[in-house]
Amino acid sequence: LLRKWKMISPLVKNITQRAMTTTAQQRIPLPPFTRATAMQKIRLAENAWNLKDPDKVKMAYSPDTVWRNRSVFLQGRDEVRQFLEGKWDREKDYRLIKELWAFTDDRIAVRFW
Repeated sequence: LLRKWKMISPLVKNITQRAMTTTAQQRIPLPPFTRATAMQKIRLAENAWNLKDPDKVKMAYSPDTVWRNRSVFLQGRDEVRQFLEGKWDREKDYRLIKELWAFTDDRIAVRFW
């Protein structure tokens, strides 16, 4: 089993900043994080990913999000959507599993494979 380790703190920061702009955009739970709320946020993200709906998943990220997947660099929701659509079209049995790696009051790091 190959494991991929990734730090997501810049993405979480973007999500957190976006979530705090208006009540309509809030993504519960919000910082400051406890172990329980960090786990809850991770599980919500995992469940959303596993629905394999790129239009819904892309909205969890800020409009100017930046991603790296191996040698592919993505910027913005449209590129994320296109990437996810291709990924899930090729990897029919793909299922994301996330685990809490570390957290602070305003950041969450996960490992996933």
